[in-house]
Amino acid sequence: MTDAAPRRRSRGGGGAARRAERTSVKIETAKYIERNIPNFEVLDEEALQIIETNAETILEEVGVNFVDNPAALDRWREAGADVQGERVRIPRGLARKLCETAPSQFTQHARNPEKSVVIGGKNLVLAPIYGPPFVRDANGGRRYATLEDFQKFVKLGYMSKWLHHSGGTVCEPTDVPVNKRHLDMLMAHMELSDKPFMGSVTEPSRAQDTVDMCSILFGKDFVQENTVTTSLVNINSPMTFDEVMMGALEVYARNNQACIISPFIVGGAMAPVSVAGTLTQVLAEVLAGVAYSQLIRPGAPVIFGAFVSSIDMNSGAPTFGTPEASLVTYGAGQLARRLNLPFRSAGSFCGSKLPDAQAAYETANSLNMGLLAGVNFMLHSCGWLEGGLVADFEKFVMDADQLGVLHGLAKGVFADENHQAMDAIREVGPGGHYLGCAHTQANFKSAFWKSELLDYKPFEQWEEEGARDTYRLASSRVDHLLATYKQPEMDPAIREALMAYVAEKKASMPDAFM
Repeated sequence: MTDAAPRRRSRGGGGAARRAERTSVKIETAKYIERNIPNFEVLDEEALQIIETNAETILEEVGVNFVDNPAALDRWREAGADVQGERVRIPRGLARKLCETAPSQFTQHARNPEKSVVIGGKNLVLAPIYGPPFVRDANGGRRYATLEDFQKFVKLGYMSKWLHHSGGTVCEPTDVPVNKRHLDMLMAHMELSDKPFMGSVTEPSRAQDTVDMCSILFGKDFVQENTVTTSLVNINSPMTFDEVMMGALEVYARNNQACIISPFIVGGAMAPVSVAGTLTQVLAEVLAGVAYSQLIRPGAPVIFGAFVSSIDMNSGAPTFGTPEASLVTYGAGQLARRLNLPFRSAGSFCGSKLPDAQAAYETANSLNMGLLAGVNFMLHSCGWLEGGLVADFEKFVMDADQLGVLHGLAKGVFADENHQAMDAIREVGPGGHYLGCAHTQANFKSAFWKSELLDYKPFEQWEEEGARDTYRLASSRVDHLLATYKQPEMDPAIREALMAYVAEKKASMPDAFM
């Protein structure tokens, strides 16, 4: 380290330059999280073996339903399952054996190679909220989502440093026909962001549209040899695999694209009220779903999913951030690792109607749970409100800011010479302070995580600046990010080809809103 000669600070541009640096537009994306901390595990070996044995018993004796899908029944019959009607009973060990061809981790490529992500291992990829029909913001309140809202969320995701992934249906653009909106959503992800994104699963032909558009964006050969989209395939818990989701899974698996095989669990409604019982059902459903993906194409990338909430026994509403949901998530992580599969769970879950204290408590519980559970792909990591019915703009940027905390925690504790800080302790000695010591001066820029949203000013300055609470600060940040958004570059020929594909597909069918 070279010592610099002391300089007298002028009263001119020093402070102004630093303020300009802080407020300048920086489009920066942090690399996906690589954990240097241990996973939190709640199940001992005996409990794990009991759950695994019981899950195999469910598959063998109770079975699972593959509805309205004769081809799936034929595949299972050929694989050695007992198929009676739409009920598939899978011999003990068969599903687990089929799962062995699924990769333990895979790379999802982004159109900007620097933003590609590795899903699995000790990595954590963060993606935004998925699926709500409503949006909320400080100006318009709660309302049905539009395509403009969707595009704004994609822009906010692109501008958010700690988000690694653009997500999928960040909200449902209800002003666009149901049979055509997936085309506009895909176009927004491809054009307005250069981060990885998710595909459509609402109908098998829409999954094929996703593959076709990805082939235009990345090249057909590249898509067949690499994973460029990860899509959410929900199981209709308990133990039902419908033709729509399985049809989408079939399209993606055939084309080497990743799917999250995810039971949709609301404890007490879609699964037993006990943690062990819920984990048993989750494991049985995932085993059957992942095994089926491997019947389509051995080696197709898949993720062990677990969407978990409990139920309020008074109102019947789902609840979030609860200890029971955490225990299920921790346990599911252990089961996923024993299957050697990437794990999806957690998010910015809350049941609150507003981005208030309830939302903050429940969200913090859910986010931290996901990090400690060993989650590899966290959908819904920002923007979730009202049990997933609402994508909230202000909460989106609040949550996206807090995702930086997960990055900081995941780094763990370093004990190299610099982090031991013995020189600093010797320099300061008893009764001193560390603000001006050499070690602080060398490390202060990177020593602590910095919020880009929360207010730490003295009371007097905070009051002079309007005494803004976090909601108002978030609203201002939404406006700032959208005002300073700059679209990432795209090859004009590729954009033209994508727009032509979308126009042709839309013209080929009448509008449908059901």
